[in-house]
Amino acid sequence: MACRRYLVRGRVQGVFFRASARNEALRLGLTGFAKNLDDGRVEAVACGEPAALEEFQRWLQHGPPAARVDEVLSEDCADRVFAGFVTA
Repeated sequence: MACRRYLVRGRVQGVFFRASARNEALRLGLTGFAKNLDDGRVEAVACGEPAALEEFQRWLQHGPPAARVDEVLSEDCADRVFAGFVTA
């Protein structure tokens, strides 16, 4: 299992980005969370199989239909244990 942290910049708040990310993560068998940051970005931490994490990152680069993603930064993070994928 691997874990990655993503920071997504653009029009990503108020467009169901976190809920859509949760649905995509669950579809891919990932665990973790997505939350809004005070600076307007969304932070997501996802853990699972490397191929699923790559597919999740590709999805984050577009997001749901109402979103406009300008940038996705990602980095490896320490493995964590999450129960499911939640939004905060």
